[in-house]
Amino acid sequence: MDEVEVVVAHSERATLRVGDVFLKVDSDQARIDVEVEVMSLAPVPTPEVLWRNPPVLAIAAVPGTTLGRLGGPSTGSPAAWAAAGAAIRKLHDAPLPPRPGRAGRSIDALAAELDDECERLVTNGVLPADLVTRNRQVAEAALRPWTPVFTHGDLQIAHVFVDGDEVTGIIDWSEAGQGDALFDLATFTLGHEEHLDDVLAGYGTDVDLDVIRAWWSLRSLLIVRWLGEHGFDPFAPGCEVDVLRSRM
Repeated sequence: MDEVEVVVAHSERATLRVGDVFLKVDSDQARIDVEVEVMSLAPVPTPEVLWRNPPVLAIAAVPGTTLGRLGGPSTGSPAAWAAAGAAIRKLHDAPLPPRPGRAGRSIDALAAELDDECERLVTNGVLPADLVTRNRQVAEAALRPWTPVFTHGDLQIAHVFVDGDEVTGIIDWSEAGQGDALFDLATFTLGHEEHLDDVLAGYGTDVDLDVIRAWWSLRSLLIVRWLGEHGFDPFAPGCEVDVLRSRM
């Protein structure tokens, strides 16, 4: 009999694995709606939707293994990272989905959120003021005009599966929509800066590296406190706080 594996669980959503089936339970039905819609539009391999019974979405497991995880070593070859870069470019070149995603927040809204979060991090003693100030300066480069593309919105390396040097599936599309291409590239390489050149070789076009670094700082600043409040450890080696320290 297949065991039930808790993949991730917090107050907003939970994902369980039973054999080759993943069950996603989400308190926000709109996120599930977005996920199903954008998976049908994405020009890259995505999980098969087996059934829906709100608030549960059942999807099939994708073949292969992930490229690694934040805070851990990468298990993928340079060619696998390049293949992921090519898949990301294919996504970004696709026709736009109908609505903005997580990577599509306006510059003004993002700047306001970042300023508020930086103040909380310092006031609550979560991070030292000099670390927050320096990374807030680095993050400024991400707050610039950009052309919308089809973005995944939460493209962690744990969401990309490969078999050898071929991308076999990209999962967790609930944050997808129109957005900034460099947000996806930065999220994918967060904590694995050593593979950025491989990813960009597959992506096949020049990008502004200062903006990639800015998104590393910006994303980390915005999520450190949330992670701590939901049972995750952003202070673990190689994770978000180490990413922020690397900018000092």
